[in-house]
Amino acid sequence: MAAMILLGFLDDLLLGGALTVYGVLSLPVSALTALWVRGGDLLTAPVVIPIAFAVGLPTVADDGGGGFLGAVMGLVTALSTQAGWLYGGTLIAGVIVIVRRIRLVRASRMNRAVRPRSRA
Repeated sequence: MAAMILLGFLDDLLLGGALTVYGVLSLPVSALTALWVRGGDLLTAPVVIPIAFAVGLPTVADDGGGGFLGAVMGLVTALSTQAGWLYGGTLIAGVIVIVRRIRLVRASRMNRAVRPRSRA
């Protein structure tokens, strides 16, 4: 979440809040999140990605003319127009997590098969 907020602020500062740039930058963050998450928490990565995307989005979303309702409307509009990036990041994280999970299960099975059984 912190990475997406930071990227959103940088996007707003350097490029004036380009939503497409924010969406493109969310893809490597999604991949890195899925790669860095602990093995026991693998299933949380695809859930956290959309939340992080939405948390950082107000930094680049249009405020809709000011006020609370304008900011909410700008956020809803940005979420609807940038949904492809959101789904893409979630898909990337999901695929990486599935591959990592398969590799962990295979390694666990190999360890059990190689380990000699004690005859007590």
